[in-house]
Amino acid sequence: MLRRLLAVLVPLLVAMAAAFGVPLAAAIGQQETQSVYLDRLSDASRFAALAENVLALDRTAPLQDELTRYHRLYNIPAVLVDPGGNVMLPSDTPIDLNTPGVREGLSVAFAGYRPNPPGVVWPWQTTPLVVVEPVGRDSQVVAAVVTVSPSDSLRHQIVNTWLLLALNGLVPLLALIGAAWPVSRWILRPIRRLDEVTARVASGRLDARADVHGPPELRTLASSFNTMVDVVGRALRRQRDFVADASHQLRNPLASLRLAVENLEPHLPDEPARQAHQLAVEEAEEMGRVLDALLAATRLDSAAAAEPVELDELVAAHEPAWQANAQRAAIRLRLDIPEGLRVLEPPGGLGSVLDELVGNAIRLSGGTRVRVWARHEDPADSTEDGHVELHVIDDGVGLDEAELSVALHRFWRSPKHQNISGTGLGLAICSELVTSAGGEFRLHQAHPHGLDVAIRLPVAPAEQLFDPTDPADGRPDGERKHLSRPPVLPPEDEDDDPPPPPPSTLPAGI
Repeated sequence: MLRRLLAVLVPLLVAMAAAFGVPLAAAIGQQETQSVYLDRLSDASRFAALAENVLALDRTAPLQDELTRYHRLYNIPAVLVDPGGNVMLPSDTPIDLNTPGVREGLSVAFAGYRPNPPGVVWPWQTTPLVVVEPVGRDSQVVAAVVTVSPSDSLRHQIVNTWLLLALNGLVPLLALIGAAWPVSRWILRPIRRLDEVTARVASGRLDARADVHGPPELRTLASSFNTMVDVVGRALRRQRDFVADASHQLRNPLASLRLAVENLEPHLPDEPARQAHQLAVEEAEEMGRVLDALLAATRLDSAAAAEPVELDELVAAHEPAWQANAQRAAIRLRLDIPEGLRVLEPPGGLGSVLDELVGNAIRLSGGTRVRVWARHEDPADSTEDGHVELHVIDDGVGLDEAELSVALHRFWRSPKHQNISGTGLGLAICSELVTSAGGEFRLHQAHPHGLDVAIRLPVAPAEQLFDPTDPADGRPDGERKHLSRPPVLPPEDEDDDPPPPPPSTLPAGI
């Protein structure tokens, strides 16, 4: 906004300076031209008065001497012309009487009038200054004095005056432009502070409030903003209270119901009853999973802001559980995570997201291999730290184009997985978590078959910790780049997989 304001103020100041400077420059050119013209007219009038006397006495030698000395002293040729257009007294430098300025001036002079003053001599014009003075008046004009003055010195004088004028005007103009920066910052300071408060609220600091000061319009805007934050804060508090109440009120009855159903097993008389009992136990377990998923989805809006994490350390902490789960499913799991990748992990933890994705790949893909790898994406702008691409790829049946378009919808499940336990919320929650950290979550078809889940997260600078109160740590949507095509899977060595560690308990997923 500051740059846009300066983009308006600076051209406006320049236009104002031009609006004053151009007419003043024209007036200076006219004044200098008039001054030189009056000087030449005075000389020509003196020669005309002298010529009237010498022609009456028929003694032209003194006038010839005056014209010659004038030419040699000022380098301005001057001649005396009779009404027939003949030069009566020439100068050392001949004058072409057929040039437009001389011809029109002689016509007016022999008609008994003094020619009009010439127009402004502009610096880019090279025409000389012509002055024609009649000898005699009205019908008694017997000759005309013609002087042709070079305009070089006049043009140089105008240019020098213009340069001095520009220099005198440039200093205050630069001072005004220099003052426009701090003045603009002072004008926009309330808006900038309101933007900072908005960034803190967006990062989860719902206790931040805008200062109500400044112009009346901004005070009204700040008050409305604070009211809006209060309303949103109350809504989120009611939501968190609902989550806590639902967690407490639903978990205990559900656990009691499941325990009661399981206790019925010794009292079942026949096989159909035992099958119905088993179905009731599975439905109770499914209700528990749905409850956990719904509670996790509800907590998204009240989760903390993104925080930096070392990607290789995070994956190393989760690798034993993944390997154990893959070993039980007879699936080979390969991890390729370079050291030193530091990213902003989603609220709730990137580990939970990867647990869900790796668990889905092992449980639902129907393939034999799962690969997790990451790379640093070089930024196009050297002032940014770039992003990290993280991929979870399997070689299973994958999803077709129609399924990929709806796979991130809540409660959607592929027809191929209807007989496998699940809620259809895992990918949707993972996508929302990654997006809330300023990243991207995309699904692609792997080559030659399978599913490629691509996560793109901003790099967290190693020397700078995340500060949720700093608006610079927010990642607006405009900084995200779209993954337009699936990245190529790096070459893989089939025989260098490390042996899986002993089985361990898989941590709870999303």
